[in-house]
Amino acid sequence: MPTTEIEKSKPHILIEIIEYVPGSVARKAIIRKTTGNISVVAVDTGQTLTSKILPFDIFIQVIEGVAVVVINKEPNILQAGKGIVIPAHAPHSITSDQQFKMISTVIKSGYEGLSI
Repeated sequence: MPTTEIEKSKPHILIEIIEYVPGSVARKAIIRKTTGNISVVAVDTGQTLTSKILPFDIFIQVIEGVAVVVINKEPNILQAGKGIVIPAHAPHSITSDQQFKMISTVIKSGYEGLSI
């Protein structure tokens, strides 16, 4: 079965493993597991990523361009190199008036609040 993840044990230049698709959002999995996933996302000009309200925290890091991450109606401007955690259960959207690429990390865990 072919994998959609990037090749393991090999260095990658993340902004080069995905290309922009006109009028679209492209995704490439870095790691995809039942416990969470990491993806590289290329967003074309004028596209908006709206998400369901998820029960998990999401970490977004912009790696090319500029994105506006709106969390609970509060806009946050992220240039390349900046990241933000979108809290679980928070309404959010990600947009820009230019192309941008980002890393999206979702950690699915049912163990919050338990001491181990």
